Amino acid sequence: MKSKKLIPLDFIVDKLTNSIQNTISGDSFDTEVLRFTNADLKQTTKNKGWNFNWSVEFKDNTKEVFKLTIPRNANIIQGLLSFSLEPDHVYLHLLENAPFNIGKNKLYEGVAGNLVAHACKVSFQQGFDGFVGFTAKTKLKEHYQETLGAYTLGGQRMVIPTEAAQVLINKYFKS
Repeated sequence: MKSKKLIPLDFIVDKLTNSIQNTISGDSFDTEVLRFTNADLKQTTKNKGWNFNWSVEFKDNTKEVFKLTIPRNANIIQGLLSFSLEPDHVYLHLLENAPFNIGKNKLYEGVAGNLVAHACKVSFQQGFDGFVGFTAKTKLKEHYQETLGAYTLGGQRMVIPTEAAQVLINKYFKS
């Protein structure tokens, strides 16, 4: 069996918010995490500023792809997440903020944390006790330890344990 290449993740958790927060006004907006659809592919291309080929993720039937949106503005994607369900955990393959949510002029903070919290929530729903695994770029391992409560399994592999997963879920999901 051919093993898939694991892409080291390099998303930045800019701020843990209660939803997503507008960087200009400071207003917070509730969010929804919805399944990514075929119709979403047109707005998530490299030509539109996205770094990853989300079409490849979407077509891979071993992965689930989700989008983060604001409820009354569901056509604007704030960020994307791709993960797979493993035998005992959720594994993050890709996570990307929308191009307008990256850098010093980003529009919203809290997008990455919100998507990771969704993966943690799915992990609990699947009976995995909140465990979420991923491969991190070496330079970001300490960042993920500090912001997500993740710890290193060895090399670049990291895991978010039960307690840290619950903290993220409590932060982003009211119910």
